[in-house]
Amino acid sequence: MIEYGYTCLRQFPKSEKFTLAAEIKDTMIRLLKLIIRANKRYYKKTTLQDIDIELATLRAYIRLAKDLKFLPIKKYENWSKMLSEIGKMLGGWIKSAKK
Repeated sequence: MIEYGYTCLRQFPKSEKFTLAAEIKDTMIRLLKLIIRANKRYYKKTTLQDIDIELATLRAYIRLAKDLKFLPIKKYENWSKMLSEIGKMLGGWIKSAKK
């Protein structure tokens, strides 16, 4: 997902490369770090909640990029599908952590 995100962000206008594109990159990296952290921790609940928040933030940023016409519809759909899959996996992870 991060690789795909970076290829999509190359299309952003120059004026947005250091604002919205940078925020999206930072959010993707934070998401990756949190996933790694949750995988290493014994008590995962709060970290999984943080992952859920970052995922929701990333979805909002990508939707905003699509609405502002920085991201073509097809790329938005592909990226959204990836985020949806991550969300499903995260939901299962959260359920298993509650047991």
